[in-house]
Amino acid sequence: MLRILGWLFGFGVFCALAGLAVGAVYLSQIAANLPDYTVLKDYQPPVTTRIHAADGTLLAEYARERRLFEPIEAVPPQLIHAFISAEDKDFYSHHGISIDGVIRALRDNLLARANGDDSIQGGGSTITQQVAKNFLLTSQQTWDRKIQEAILALRIDSTFSKDKILELYLNEIFLGMNSYGVAAAALNYFDKALYQLDLSEMAYIAGLPKGPNNYQPFKHPKEAIDRRNYVLDQMLANGYITKAEHDQAEGEALNVTPRDSGAQLYSAEYFTEEVRRQLSTIYGDDQLYGGGLSVRTTLEPKLQEYARKALMDGLVNYDHDTGYRGPVATVDPSGDWGPAVAAIKPLDDVPEWTLAVILSTGSGSDQIGLRPGNDVEGKLLPDRKTGTIAAADSKWVGKKFAGLKTGDVVYVEPVDGKPDSYTIEQVPEIEGALVAMDPHTGRVLAMVGGFSYSESEFNRATQALRQPGSSFKPIVYSAALDNGYTPASVVLDAPIEIVNTDGTVWKPDNYEKDFLGPSTLRRGIELSRNVMTVRLAQDIGMPLIVQYAKMFGIYDKLSPVLAMALGSGETTDMKMTAAYATIDNGGRKIVPTLIDRIQDRYGKTIYKHDE
Repeated sequence: MLRILGWLFGFGVFCALAGLAVGAVYLSQIAANLPDYTVLKDYQPPVTTRIHAADGTLLAEYARERRLFEPIEAVPPQLIHAFISAEDKDFYSHHGISIDGVIRALRDNLLARANGDDSIQGGGSTITQQVAKNFLLTSQQTWDRKIQEAILALRIDSTFSKDKILELYLNEIFLGMNSYGVAAAALNYFDKALYQLDLSEMAYIAGLPKGPNNYQPFKHPKEAIDRRNYVLDQMLANGYITKAEHDQAEGEALNVTPRDSGAQLYSAEYFTEEVRRQLSTIYGDDQLYGGGLSVRTTLEPKLQEYARKALMDGLVNYDHDTGYRGPVATVDPSGDWGPAVAAIKPLDDVPEWTLAVILSTGSGSDQIGLRPGNDVEGKLLPDRKTGTIAAADSKWVGKKFAGLKTGDVVYVEPVDGKPDSYTIEQVPEIEGALVAMDPHTGRVLAMVGGFSYSESEFNRATQALRQPGSSFKPIVYSAALDNGYTPASVVLDAPIEIVNTDGTVWKPDNYEKDFLGPSTLRRGIELSRNVMTVRLAQDIGMPLIVQYAKMFGIYDKLSPVLAMALGSGETTDMKMTAAYATIDNGGRKIVPTLIDRIQDRYGKTIYKHDE
């Protein structure tokens, strides 16, 4: 009997040693293929690049993952307590893995297997394990990956401080609504900085890692509130908040205020897009969309608004002179006309106008229904607002006002001093651009590249090649003044014939179709005389004028033909503005700039336009 017991004991020891050996070999193989966790020391998460106006106004943000890195020292302690309560209450006491969590996970998974469910029911992951998974591993649900995660968690915990682990976790975790990290979530959900969050908001954000889409506040409002309340319950149980704080936060509504991620100044879209293109050219898309650059531009918001209004008014007034062309669209105005009008997308960067459908026509006055808006969930608002348009308020439409029909959809703008009264508008067919620049520094204070960025992203200030015409003449006169002429020099203003190389004859003429005879240089530039300019260019030579045009930055290439003296070449509004700034600056070349300063993610200045 003793011999049998001894044999059984020996066999048991052998099996145990064999099992340990097999386990050791398995763990050594798993450990041999682990990624290098020390890279976390130098980890730089993709961070949002932010574009600011000269006064600090936020113009735009660019990111593939909307993230704002927040040092752990700047994270409110109450928010840390909320995450620990929701995700890992023993975070400060365990060494990377939680024994209680592992036991719970084993129990849940064994019960699932007993019921025929082979899926992993939960891994009991600690915050440290989540860092290991999110930074170094995949989300594949396998036992091998879970064991790798546990080994890495032990190593990470022994190498990094708890604060460093939390910093990595809180800045990397995905929290829904394209929010990566707690700082981005605070902005995207509540339009607040972290320090502005109240307890209810912190608890909601802390409850999101488990499944952001499951607690989306608009699609699943009840689940969102329940999850927030669960976090509050855990914070109370862990002693982080009092009963009074718990009850007050639990009784609050979840007032989610989604933050607009587009251009923050509706009149500056062309400007910010030009800055984006320049940053992409200088630093590349990876830095632009993940480098966390802070860009201070030259734009003055108030001047930008003035510039946009000046260009818009000029284009609209010119277009009014061409007459009314017809409605934007036609819909059925019977019944609920709201959805039909709402389906027509307006220009979202012309807030002065709105779309409206003509509901009924009358003698000199029509009733209209204004396009309804959407709520924060994107659902159509139930209210239907109406108004009137009168022929007296839309005189530019003229006789065509009587031709308006029910169902016509048109742009309208409120009439000052007349409640519920509107005037008809239409998108101009003509386009233009405007650049306002400091002539001493080249700083672009305002830039508008067209009537509407929503309609056309083509920037006519920087991309459109146009003939400068008579605005090029000062360059010709500058070259003359530098080469022997004075304002009192006399040039003949009389008919001239130029024989071209192909034998054809060019007879330049003045706009007024008259000739003044011998006239001073000063008079020639004041009256913008074409023939005098051609004679002047013929005398000093087009090669010299070409050289001056290049020095002023107007052209990169220019054919030395006399017609170019009258501005028949092609250049941009930006280049012409810089050339005039150079003239105003005493001839010192001005290079236009849209960017004052660029800082990297750590606040170090890496670019200044005047250095």
